[in-house]
Amino acid sequence: MQRIYGWEKDTGRKLKALYHQCGIETRYSVIPDYSLPIDQWKFYPPTENLEPFPSLEKRMRWYREHAAALSMKAIHRCLEGRCAVRDVTHLITVSCTGMSAPGLDLELVEALGLPPQVFRTSVNFMGCYAAVHALKLAHALAVAPGSKVLIVCTELCTLHFQQAPTLDNLLSSLLFSDGAAAALVVADGDVDAGGTGVRLKGFYSEIVPEGKSAMTWGLSSTGFQMTLTGYVTDLIRADFATLVDHALEKTGVGRDQIGAWCIHPGGKRILDAIHASLSFSNGELEPSYAILRQYGNMSSPTILFVLRQLMENLEHSRPNCIFGAAFGPGLTMETFVAEAR
Repeated sequence: MQRIYGWEKDTGRKLKALYHQCGIETRYSVIPDYSLPIDQWKFYPPTENLEPFPSLEKRMRWYREHAAALSMKAIHRCLEGRCAVRDVTHLITVSCTGMSAPGLDLELVEALGLPPQVFRTSVNFMGCYAAVHALKLAHALAVAPGSKVLIVCTELCTLHFQQAPTLDNLLSSLLFSDGAAAALVVADGDVDAGGTGVRLKGFYSEIVPEGKSAMTWGLSSTGFQMTLTGYVTDLIRADFATLVDHALEKTGVGRDQIGAWCIHPGGKRILDAIHASLSFSNGELEPSYAILRQYGNMSSPTILFVLRQLMENLEHSRPNCIFGAAFGPGLTMETFVAEAR
């Protein structure tokens, strides 16, 4: 980024300042170029201005080459010791960074050896909150006894690097990374008692119409392009506490019953805004800050990374309800309440 965006002194200084303030230490990408000398690049042309710049077709070709393999790693880690692949009854794939038909869902049906009659559906182009939407869908599907709904969220955000040094491109390239996460949602009474899990209690979502142009995700001839303005942070700071109250009222849970907060780390400023909105003072959002530090913003898988960390470290002496929330284009805010087992 310093090489591509920092060719003007002011841009380079701005870039360094953003990096120092972003709260991210490591990120991951399927593109090796970001960590290799220029003569070993495989995705970008080894030219000073990256021309010919990778086309949308090339980006989607890389998505098809890498998304299924990364998804399979997450799926096997999720199912190991909990569920045989042959017992999966439903498959939900989630992604906003690659699209094709046949798509990732059919690739995974084939790779997993699932029957051709398996129920499958895809949640596409919803952005960072899509994992919560998938959990809501899986919760509805898992009402039937014997249901085992497999969710896999896979995002290859770094495929969509843009070379114009606009503020939107700077922020997107700074925040976003690649990753995959899987979750298994099963019917009540069909849970391995020895496993770690949570019981989904309810969902709630709101759209903030005045923020619809503050966070967008669109297609262009050179890849997908993000708009992300500071107005998103202002809206979240102003509206988040009210959103929490509405969600808890619908679920019938009091704020004093929440023992852990599973908040999507869209960025450090967003987490800081939520911290202020809810008047936190005791590290309530540390799991979200930790995932942001270790992985950056992976879009839809990120909140599942936070949830897993919470599940592993939940103190059973505290209230055992988890409140989760994620944000995306719209401006859409999706939430869930879960109970630790």
